[in-house]
Amino acid sequence: MCGVAWVGHRRGYLHVLVFLVLSIGGATLAQLASAATPDLKNGKTMFFAGGCASCHAAPASDRCDDPKIKNEFELAGGRCLKTDFGTFYVPNISPDKESGIGGWTDAQFIKAMREGLSPKGEHYYPAFPYTSYQRMPDKDLIDLKAFLDTLPPVKSKVPDHDLAFPFRFRSALAPWKWMFLDGKRFKPDPSKSDLINRGAYLVEGPGHCGECHSPRNLLGGIEAGKKFSGGPNPEGEGIIPNITPHKTGIADWTEKHIADALETGLTPDFDTFGGSMVKVQENMAKLSAEDRAAIAAYLKSLKPIPSSTAKKEKP
Repeated sequence: MCGVAWVGHRRGYLHVLVFLVLSIGGATLAQLASAATPDLKNGKTMFFAGGCASCHAAPASDRCDDPKIKNEFELAGGRCLKTDFGTFYVPNISPDKESGIGGWTDAQFIKAMREGLSPKGEHYYPAFPYTSYQRMPDKDLIDLKAFLDTLPPVKSKVPDHDLAFPFRFRSALAPWKWMFLDGKRFKPDPSKSDLINRGAYLVEGPGHCGECHSPRNLLGGIEAGKKFSGGPNPEGEGIIPNITPHKTGIADWTEKHIADALETGLTPDFDTFGGSMVKVQENMAKLSAEDRAAIAAYLKSLKPIPSSTAKKEKP
């Protein structure tokens, strides 16, 4: 505020100051306004909608593939994701300045989340779902960063990814991004209700539901026209189910069924979620009832698509 008052007495410097401010780290006015008053409550919502702890919290044991975590707010990383491309080790995103992201600026965090680029300009692998996070606006990303900065800083040493040739060369990700990273933000559909638009944002953006619930082509991109129709489990055996309102998906689920299942983990046929969906549901249970209802409304509004998996599975 002191700087603003000073400029008020020296109006001739106002345009210069604005230019310099906008030039710092490529920041925008929206970023700067949000950064001045981050909404930690919204940041926490984005944290759970994105399931950050599911990947980035350290495993409870020395096994990197232990499904249990020590503490959902201690984001030391170290978990391993075993895929056909090799083994990815999830990084530390705690606010530790040496081994985490405590030294990152808001602009650097936004660049990582939207463009899959490190502060050094290195490409991140799309095991980090920036193809979905690119839909998020400045404010939600800055609020998320502000919330992450309130969590315990944890020092850790995470192994380098162990990938097969030629996937270990990050430079190959540039053409991949050209094909599958469009750089677009989420835009509400004016023909849809506010509830459906909120659900669309949560599902398509921070929730990154399509990253698992969709089949992929040989290059690892989501197959056109088949998003949310299910696919192979990227973390191991089995499949991820169709979540479109098709008869091979969730046609017989009502919006209330979906919202209740996200809250409790119980399906309409009195079964329970299994596999990686358990972690997703535990995060969704921490969202507001309104957000769970919005997710349900959006999923039921999707175009019904036949399942891309061999047989119908329960979500």
